[in-house]
Amino acid sequence: MEEKNTEETRELPKLEKKLEKMTIKELREIALQIPEISGVHGMNKEELISALKKVYGIKEEPKRVGESMRELKAKIRKFKALAEEAKKNKEWKKYERYRRLASKFKKRTRKLAKGIA
Repeated sequence: MEEKNTEETRELPKLEKKLEKMTIKELREIALQIPEISGVHGMNKEELISALKKVYGIKEEPKRVGESMRELKAKIRKFKALAEEAKKNKEWKKYERYRRLASKFKKRTRKLAKGIA
């Protein structure tokens, strides 16, 4: 029973600002102080924020419907590779189409980073 009492009375580190506004370095420092969170160094910022919200009991807002940065960057790499392949084969219409698609997804990553998308 003593173990439960110490766990319940254990204080969580105080949050100075919103989790979303913190840097990944600040988030990791806080997460490392909390034993319930494991694998801190392998997490990205979104995963750290989610884990910290769960521990602090902060209600998580539903995520925006859309693609994640990882998915967009994977598509960019795919279309750049397809464009290079089309360029080697001198298929200029395909090359131009793939190049434009890569550019379009690159613009989406910029919007996503700004929080517009």
